Amino acid sequence: MTEPRLLQNFSGGRAIVVTDRASSLDVLTTSLDRLGVTTSPDDIVGSIAAIDLAKLQPDRNIIFVDGDISDGAVLPLSAIGGLPPAPVIGLLGVSAPSRLKALMRAGATSFLRKPVHTAAVYPALFVGINEYRRHRHLETLLEDQERRRRSRRDVVKAIIRTMSDYGIDDDAAYELLRRRSMRTRQTMEELCKDLARSSDGQERGEFVLRRKLAD
Repeated sequence: MTEPRLLQNFSGGRAIVVTDRASSLDVLTTSLDRLGVTTSPDDIVGSIAAIDLAKLQPDRNIIFVDGDISDGAVLPLSAIGGLPPAPVIGLLGVSAPSRLKALMRAGATSFLRKPVHTAAVYPALFVGINEYRRHRHLETLLEDQERRRRSRRDVVKAIIRTMSDYGIDDDAAYELLRRRSMRTRQTMEELCKDLARSSDGQERGEFVLRRKLAD
């Protein structure tokens, strides 16, 4: 799987800002607007809990989280990569380790110092969004590896059962299953998974396997 290209144009993006100091966001919102990233009054919220997670789009939304507010709510993180549902950029006035740690736990991949300076907004977007995209790519690779690892167990079970049923070695059993997968236009993993799912007991499983291989 090809690694995603670096994104340089953020036009069409939509920012969500979590802060209790909305009056101090003029520089940030103006800078984002110049870069084509919109921020409406409804997108400035006082808590992470106020974000409508169902409407988040990871390829469009960017979440700015003020690290200087006390917010007990957290964004849901993915099980494998620990990623938030959209890129997170931390806003920091005080660079205390505890606040940096809290933002990193929230999934922040970039930071902006407060007060925000116009020249710092684009680099923060560039790093934050592209790092998030890279992490999502790696997460997809890990998910694919985990799926393949699980499917290999079904393949091994099907090979062993075929060896037992037909009195053949592992190479011949694999070849028999491979030919069957080609006839049914399935991958080996899909065929063996179907065989495993259709088995509701050893006798039933053996009967189904023989029928499928004999077709």
